[in-house]
Amino acid sequence: MAKQQITVPDIGGAEGAEVIELLVAAGDQIELEQGLLVLESDKASMEIPSTLAGKVLQVLVKVGDELAEGHPIVVVETGDETEAEPEPEPESSPDTAEPEGESPARETAQGAKAEPASEQASPDSGAPSEVTVEVPDIGTEDAVDVIELCVKPGDEVAEGDSLVVLESDKASMEVPSPRAGKVIRMLVKEGAAVREGDPLVLLESARDESVEPSSGGDSPAASAESTPVNEAAVQAPATPAAATSQPAARDSDDALVYAGPAVRKLARELGVDLAKVTGSGPRERVLKEDVQGFVQRALSGKAPVAAVGAGLPTVPDVDFSAFGAIETVPRTKLDKLTAANMQRSWLNVPHVTQFDDADITDLEAFRKSMKEEAEQRGTRLTPMPFLLKACATALRDNPKFNASVTADGENLVYKHYVHIGMAVDTPVGLMVPVIRDVDRKSIWELAEEVVELAEKARERKLKPAEMQGGCFTISSLGNIGGNGFSPIVNTPEVGILGVSRAAVKPVWDGKAFQPRTLLPLSLSYDHRVINGGDAGRFCTQLVTLLGDIRRLLF
Repeated sequence: MAKQQITVPDIGGAEGAEVIELLVAAGDQIELEQGLLVLESDKASMEIPSTLAGKVLQVLVKVGDELAEGHPIVVVETGDETEAEPEPEPESSPDTAEPEGESPARETAQGAKAEPASEQASPDSGAPSEVTVEVPDIGTEDAVDVIELCVKPGDEVAEGDSLVVLESDKASMEVPSPRAGKVIRMLVKEGAAVREGDPLVLLESARDESVEPSSGGDSPAASAESTPVNEAAVQAPATPAAATSQPAARDSDDALVYAGPAVRKLARELGVDLAKVTGSGPRERVLKEDVQGFVQRALSGKAPVAAVGAGLPTVPDVDFSAFGAIETVPRTKLDKLTAANMQRSWLNVPHVTQFDDADITDLEAFRKSMKEEAEQRGTRLTPMPFLLKACATALRDNPKFNASVTADGENLVYKHYVHIGMAVDTPVGLMVPVIRDVDRKSIWELAEEVVELAEKARERKLKPAEMQGGCFTISSLGNIGGNGFSPIVNTPEVGILGVSRAAVKPVWDGKAFQPRTLLPLSLSYDHRVINGGDAGRFCTQLVTLLGDIRRLLF
């Protein structure tokens, strides 16, 4: 039997994805692709499948932990005995033993890509070795900033403890220690710009006593290779404390707070002093909800906070139980994040909404005539693919709607791609998967992708990457009802199209009233970027395209 760890796979760059549900327990027999746990990030919930079949020996995480790519999840015992067998080690003898001074450490000193000296020392040698931790693959050749030193010289660190925090223009990431040891020297300072391969920390790494053999005949190296799983990790299950380092020694009290990079970034954006926030996570770790709650209390005059906004009038608490029976249900994380995003957009973006009706009588007749062919293709042809295609054409011809304003308001960023988000109502809240390169896809390709992404959203299987990069959003109420509504712009986008329920109404054709199917449209836009003329031209073209779908061919 072989023991192996299963780690968090690529989750699209999401940081601090929270474990919201464990689907297996120690002792369970699992199959390949069976769900292990459910992670929830700022943008999506996702089920992590097993990459192995076997028996769960140990679950290394718990509900509430925040994980990133590569974090160990479970230890599994598989039935592959060959993996458990170590490579045979040549027995030491006077004829085969290396001369003194020619240990594997010599290769490291000569620059070879050898294993660290702490793992290659002879059985009789307990001497520590020095290991230089470098910037790992960060997915870019550009320099990134060192925004936090998580350790200081003299600190003892365990394998997986964070050493420094790096931040690019798109993400923050913690660099974990590759092994246990003592910090000898920090090779970078806060504010330094580093690239992949640059040195960060010098560690003094001793032999890992947790993998010593029970008998004295085998070498530590042979024992360490006898199983693919890190035995130290099995004996000490991962916790948020193992994923986040000891506090850094900085002048600011904020540096001494136990919080991850995503939380620190949120606090910087909101102007919150983390030293004043009480953490509710394990070991008093400060969570995003703690920061958000602190801001809410500050706005209601219950806590001090720096630079949180415009001093909005507070809404008083009401004891609803005084009027009858009540039930208080905690909001889901996704629900609260959606609310926060909508409030931020509403407070920062001057919204204007334009209303119009599109005559989709001919479009509906054509769509229904293609029902049989859609079934043969194994898909459904809803109005959404036509809406996507029409919006893509209008975005191409009205480039201001396919732009974003920079944070300082000084520049517009015009995008040479057309990615459109599609709001999907799910049991856990609103999700917006993004369909890429809409302008380059056929109606049938869009129809298949609409069905696929909507199902993934409802089943909580969307990856964060599938919800990023949108240029424009369509929010359709479909058959739910309503004659119109004012959708909130999904910043940093500058426009969103609300679609209500189509209805047959009499339309004057110059001689008589004719029954026509009209689709109510509501176009909300960021008035900092879009003016009334821009919106009028966009809406007029959209109505024209939906009224005569032959125009989508050009």
